[in-house]
Amino acid sequence: MLARVLLVAYVAVLVWSGIRPHDYFTWLMEVFPALIGIVIVIWIQRRARITPLLLVLLTLHAIILMVGGHYTYAEVPLGRWMEQWFGWTRNDYDRIGHFAQGFVPALVAREIFIRRDVVRSRAWMFSIILLVCLGISAAYELLEWRTAIAAGAQADAFLGTQGDPWDTQEDMATALAGALTALVLMPRLHDAQIDSLSAPR
Repeated sequence: MLARVLLVAYVAVLVWSGIRPHDYFTWLMEVFPALIGIVIVIWIQRRARITPLLLVLLTLHAIILMVGGHYTYAEVPLGRWMEQWFGWTRNDYDRIGHFAQGFVPALVAREIFIRRDVVRSRAWMFSIILLVCLGISAAYELLEWRTAIAAGAQADAFLGTQGDPWDTQEDMATALAGALTALVLMPRLHDAQIDSLSAPR
């Protein structure tokens, strides 16, 4: 039931995001990971259930991407409101996206490692997951860089640096903070749900 509700929410936001976005190049570049992600999630769900926690977080992450794709990250209204409320000098909605880019993959990796018995030591698991999340973040920044070179000015909205020379480093640091937060705050709930899936039915 939860999976169906989340799928409906995903499709509804996807359709909304594709209606008159800021520009379709940026929309496609931002939404593409969510489109790939939903295919992978559906394929996995048919073979081995994913924890409800992870399904909810994956859907929220996809929604963050789709909202960013609709407006471009530099123009999302929530970021504008945050800018006014906190007196910031830029639209920081993209920081929410990069925090999620660390938070959600950390739990994806954790679920795979535990359920597949990839890493038994929790200390090693913690360290390896942080490195995995940093690797994902760095790979995405490299993708942005190559896209910008290939597309030129057309990729400015996709890059979304907003004139910040340290944007790439801050994006990766934010993803690292997201991964650390997930690994510190979520293990108890995550473990309970993994145990529930593993229990005989």
